[in-house]
Parts: sequence; structure tokens; C-alpha cells
Amino acid sequence: MASSLAKVYVSSHPLVAHKISLLRDKSTKSKQARELLSELGALVGYEATAGLDLVNTKMCTSPTGAQYQAVKIKPQIGLFPVLRSGLSLVDTFLDLIPDARVFHIGLYRDKATLQPVEYYNKLPMKVNVDTAIILDPMVATSGTAVATVNILKDWGVTSIIFVCVCASKEGMENLRKVHPDISIFSCTIDEDLDDHGYVIPGLGDCGDRIYKTMGL
Repeated sequence: MASSLAKVYVSSHPLVAHKISLLRDKSTKSKQARELLSELGALVGYEATAGLDLVNTKMCTSPTGAQYQAVKIKPQIGLFPVLRSGLSLVDTFLDLIPDARVFHIGLYRDKATLQPVEYYNKLPMKVNVDTAIILDPMVATSGTAVATVNILKDWGVTSIIFVCVCASKEGMENLRKVHPDISIFSCTIDEDLDDHGYVIPGLGDCGDRIYKTMGL
């Protein structure tokens, strides 16, 4: 359903609520955390892609011998996982959209300033996608999210969908304020951020949890 913020969509599906609850649990191990993120990605991905346009392709024959008009997704989709935790959603979205192109953007949040720092960007010179889907499980202050959208807009993308699993209310409001023209989909929105910029109750550091790098 749509939240009070225009173009921000928060899932109300009971399966999403159930899986988010499991993912929040600090006792959930890395393997299960990866599986839950993938499952949540599929559920929110279903909603995020509901507005994609279709185009007719050819007339086909069903097993009953009946003729039908075949269709396919019209826009060329680009998937843009934000390294590193965004990688956890790539295979899920490729299952949904096998013909999507995958690009990678590397950003990390400076622990002192909480500002995004770009360290990897291999986008081609010319835009070769119609719609960009940004994949980033967590949105806290939204600094990284805003920076990623900035990069894609500077590249020339005009249609952008942002997909996350968990976000803070403050982060969503800021992303919506800076980029009011994009569509944002999240499984849940939490109320608070702590003094270190972590979402409360949140999911912890997704990258550390799914790749077992806590404390390293």
C-alpha cells in the first residue's frame, strides 16, 4: 500500500511482516539471513515491478491449440545493486527479470561523517537501460541512497525505482524530498535512528550479517 509519503510504497503483506520479524532477530544465522533477504526481495520485487509496461510480441499457440497474443516487458531493465549488501537481491531480481542488465555501484558510509563515499563505478559511457532498479537492503540516513540516485541521473537515467527491505522514516523522508520523481518500495519503515546512524530496531549491518564479517 502507499504510505503517507507520495510514491513511497510499504508492503502490508503478512508474509513480509513474518519474514522481517525473523530477519530482525540477532540469533538468525548468516545462511538464513541470506535466504530471508532473497525471499523478501522477491515479495517486494513483485510489487515494485507491477507498473512496468508491456509490449505485444507474436501470436503463439497454447497446449490446447488456442491462439493467444504473447507479451513481454517493454523497457530494458537495469539492476543496480549497491555494494555490498545489495548483491543479496540480485539473483532474486534476475529470477523475476532474466533479461535485466546488472551494473554495480560501490558506496560506503564514512563512520565519522555518515556521508557516502564512492569507490566503484563502471557505468558505460552511454545509457543503455530504460528503467533502473536500485537494490539496497537498508536505508538509514539515506545518504548512500541519494548519492546512488544522483549517479544514475547524472548518467542520464530518467526512470528509477528504488527497492529496499528496511528503511528509517527519516531516511525515506529525505530520499523522497531530494528525489520526488522516483518510486520507492520497502518491506518496512522503522521510526528511529541511533547516534551512530543505524536504523532502530532495524536489521543491523546487512553486509556483515550475510557475509559473516561482524567484528572484522
